[in-house]
Amino acid sequence: MLARMTATPPRRATMKDVAALAGVSPKTVSNVVTGTFTVSEEKRAKVEQAMQQLDFVPNLSARGMRTGRSGTIAVALPDLATAYSAELVHSIVAAAHQRGLAVQIEETALAPERESELLSRARTRLVDGLILNPVRLEDSIVRFADHLPPLVVIGEVEQHRADHVRIDSRRAAAEVARHLLARGARRIAMIGGDDDQELATATSRLRLEGVHDALREAGIARDTALEVNRLPWSVVSGADAMHELLDRRVDFDAVIAFTDSLAFGSLHALSAAGIRVPDDVLLTGFDDVELSAFSSPSLTTIAFDRDALADAALALLTSRIDDRSMPPRSITLPHTLRERDSTSRSPAGHRA
Repeated sequence: MLARMTATPPRRATMKDVAALAGVSPKTVSNVVTGTFTVSEEKRAKVEQAMQQLDFVPNLSARGMRTGRSGTIAVALPDLATAYSAELVHSIVAAAHQRGLAVQIEETALAPERESELLSRARTRLVDGLILNPVRLEDSIVRFADHLPPLVVIGEVEQHRADHVRIDSRRAAAEVARHLLARGARRIAMIGGDDDQELATATSRLRLEGVHDALREAGIARDTALEVNRLPWSVVSGADAMHELLDRRVDFDAVIAFTDSLAFGSLHALSAAGIRVPDDVLLTGFDDVELSAFSSPSLTTIAFDRDALADAALALLTSRIDDRSMPPRSITLPHTLRERDSTSRSPAGHRA
């Protein structure tokens, strides 16, 4: 009878193995894995190369038993179907992985109760903290919750209870409008904001106010017939909003879409109506998603560094997880106007 033979499983690499191969201390390896302390780029590169060579997998569950943490955070965005959300999630996941954190991705849509569910998870330590992009403060759990877990708010909702990372949307929208006015536009339509308060979001309000700021500076009166909003802010919504604008039979020589997705939909509807961009009408977007450089014509838009937003949000969140006693902090990231072909000429203007 042959003796049963069993293969000895290969030994799992440890932090000490990684440290020996990288020529650093085990503490440095731990810092790279957890993101607890800053590590120089040179040492980080050596550790990451050693981890890859040894096929090292951090034991996050064991770390959780020692620290009382799950090693997981949650990220909740309003609409995961948009190009902007996809690119932002990509940046956040990469920044989290650099800190040894796993990420749960959630979609809140326009349902505030989903935010409440996420806060419950954080309170019961199913996740260590949250990155949340509320749509409106008046509906958000951030306004009503008695005690907030480690939380970072991203986006335009203005609040003073949690850490916050944002860009100055009002100022950015004003810059877009000034750019169009400098190109000769005088009848600027807006896709993404109007007087309907049921559809208004924090973002739409700020961007609408920014355009109005620039129009007032130029001595141009507001015309609500040039303002249309549709939710969610998708390509389809952009096309529908442009169709409504054309059905109103109002003159316009430029369009500011409050996201690139809305701009792409507007561009499609304008083309179908025989209205040329930029020859007849100038068009701008907001967010500088990857496709904006490859649309035809390429899209003038507001750009900001999503990797920087992700790094800032993760830095605030990890420090908040470590110390909940600090007062809330706010970071405003820089933005730039990226000029492309969709505003490369003075507009002839669309006539109703």
